[in-house]
Amino acid sequence: MAENKMKVVMVEPGKPAYITEIGSDLKSMQKVVGGNIEAVYFLNDALIVANEEAKLIGMEGNRRFAEDIIAGPFFICGECVKDGEYDFDSLPDELCDKYVKQFAVPENITQDEVEDSIQAFVFGF
Repeated sequence: MAENKMKVVMVEPGKPAYITEIGSDLKSMQKVVGGNIEAVYFLNDALIVANEEAKLIGMEGNRRFAEDIIAGPFFICGECVKDGEYDFDSLPDELCDKYVKQFAVPENITQDEVEDSIQAFVFGF
């Protein structure tokens, strides 16, 4: 059986964004971001999937979003509902074009900036 693929926009530190296909299984997505994945909701029409521990393990700063920074590689994908649950999906062509343009220019982000953007939340009960 062929592996299921999804079309995404890949954004790596120090490189322009590009369109590629990756496996839609958890292991493939983890390989692309270099560890455990987390969905980040900085975009209103797509999802960012990044390494949830990127800042803590010292990955290179990638792109700024308002007051935050994403470290390490991330990809942008769509979202769909499968069997009543939300899941990752291919990004439509028009959004691929939009995000390749938006993230065409790499940003210079120092490791100090990455470390300063680390946030921890403690919830009391």
